[in-house]
Order: sequence, then structure tokens, then C-alpha cells
Amino acid sequence: MTGATGWASFAGRVATDAVECVDVLEQPERLETGTWFVVADFEGRARAWRFNQVRDASREPAGAGPDGTGPAGTWHGPASDTWTTSMDQVTYEAAVERVREYVREGEVYQANICRVLSAPLPGSVGGTASAEPDARALAARLAAGNPAPHAAAVHVPAASGLDPVWVVSASPELYLSLADGPDGPVVESGPIKGTARTPDGLTDKDRAENVMITDLVRNDLQTVCRPGTVEVTSLLAVEEHPGLVHLVSRVRGTLSDDVVRPGELWPRLLAGTFPPGSVSGAPKSSALRIIRELETAPRGPYCGAVGWVDGGRASLAVGIRTFWWADGVLRFGTGAGITWGSDPTAEWHETELKAERLVALASS
Repeated sequence: MTGATGWASFAGRVATDAVECVDVLEQPERLETGTWFVVADFEGRARAWRFNQVRDASREPAGAGPDGTGPAGTWHGPASDTWTTSMDQVTYEAAVERVREYVREGEVYQANICRVLSAPLPGSVGGTASAEPDARALAARLAAGNPAPHAAAVHVPAASGLDPVWVVSASPELYLSLADGPDGPVVESGPIKGTARTPDGLTDKDRAENVMITDLVRNDLQTVCRPGTVEVTSLLAVEEHPGLVHLVSRVRGTLSDDVVRPGELWPRLLAGTFPPGSVSGAPKSSALRIIRELETAPRGPYCGAVGWVDGGRASLAVGIRTFWWADGVLRFGTGAGITWGSDPTAEWHETELKAERLVALASS
């Protein structure tokens, strides 16, 4: 069981003993000093926790759990037949048809429509640390059964006295990385659009959608990067993951001098790029309006961002393939990008494909 001080794990770093929490939008300058683990909700709330102990995961002893403090406990998930969905198949397919109508009317080219699965977690009620589920155990189960390049977990219990959080993610997608480059800080994003069981299942619709969203991400980065530095370094690469494949592209650019001024970095980066284009749509403003109209449950950290920020460096994943817990309920989001070429039933089955393996791993 995670201790009262919390822990986090992402991109080669593990952390214990949370000592501070800040609102990223209200105090963005705080992220310029020290290592912070960030969770940003799709709806816009972004929080960051600073931990007393941050270590290199590669130096942890064999058999250590995701927080490096010893083997993780046993995960006790919900019964597999207790999961419910915020939109059933009929409702979801109707939403797909409505997006297609918006495309025909010229309102949007693509919109990502999601639903939230939820299940009560036995013994997980109340607000005490002992009542909170073992996030470290779920993270270990996902790492064994569904390893992901941007797997993440952040758990700060209510008993810590800080703003609590409970998120465990098997994300395959990079939202933003920030690193030093020869001409200044370089920001990179790796949008995913296009999902199938095998490479042969990827369609022309998947490829067109990926190109569309890659162009959106390129435009987003141009709002914070020096003119002429934004480039697509990889387009339509096929990545294999447990049980499915994705089309992945890469976009990068060098940040503008005015963006890297003290106190400007994270307000500008988030204003220019959040929420991630791959989980919203194009044009983004129209897609977000349609999402608010058609979706029936808030996404929370699903489709938001999770990762770490360390001064001028950062690694943040898109919060897909993500579980979050609150008030005795475990939740998991799944969705699909909708275009004029979408078949409503096929899009429903894509949401099922994205969820089936991970929900099975999280269930008892």
C-alpha cells in the first residue's frame, strides 16, 4: 500500500514523499525550479506535485515496485461485469453521425469522441489512505501485461494533506518533450491517429486522419516556436503495441525567445498546445465545442497530460489508456477520431479495442 506521502513514476524517474502542490496556471513560475510531476485534466485544470525524493528508475534494485521502494502489492480490481459506460453503443453511434453532419456542414474536419467506463472498487471508499486503492499495484500489473513507452503513475493520498491525485496510465503517446537543442530549447510532440489490431487493418481513413492531426500539431507548435524551425521529422510510422498497432508521427521545433522568458514557458506552451490535438480535433476550437455538446461525462485526466517537468526539461504523455480513481470508483476513458469517412459501428469497435486489454488487466 502506498504511504501517506505518495509516489510517482514516469519516463525513467520515480519519486516519493510529496511535499507541495501548485496550480500550474496560477503559479507556472514554480515549475522552473526543481522536479514536479504534473497531471492536467482535459477540461483545463493542471496541477503539479513536488516530491522530496526523485531517483533514476534504472538504478532501482531488481524486483522493486514502480516507486522503487520494494515489490508492489497485489492489485484488487473491480469485477469484470461491473463496468458501465457513459455512452452505450446506440448513443455513441448517434454521436458519430452527428459529427459527420458537422463535417458536411463545414463546422469541423475531425472530432475525437470519447466515453468513460467506470466500476466501483471493492473496499475503496472514504478518504483515508488505508481506504485508497494501491495505485502502485495496478501500475505493476499494467507494466507486466501492457508495457507502454509513456507509462505513468501519480498517487498523492488525501492523508498527505496535499491536493490528492490518483492516476495510472499505460499511455503510448508523447504530448510534449522539452530538451536543450543547439539553438535553444526544443519541443517535440508525437501525435497518434490510426488504430487497428494489425498493420493490415490500418485504412486510408486512418492515414488521412493522422496527416490532418499532424498538421494541427505543427500549427500548434508554430505558436510557440521560432519561425522556420517547426518540422515533421516522422510521418505515419507504424508502432506495434500489445494487442494493437498505431500510426505515429513526430513534430518538433525550437522555442521562441519570448516563450522561454521567466514565467512565460508553461503558460505559453499550454495555451498554444493544450488539450493535445490528437484527442480533440481540427479545427481545435470547433472540435472542443462539439465534444462539450456530445460527450456525457467529463474526461478528467484522460486525454489530458501526465509526466514530469524539471526546469528547462520536460516529458509529458497524452493521458490515454489511463485509469483514475476517486470516491470509490475506478474510471477508464476510450475514444476514436471521427471524420466524414467514419463508420459509426466501426468507431464503436475501435473504442472497444482500445479498452479491452487494459480493462481486463485492471479487473479481478
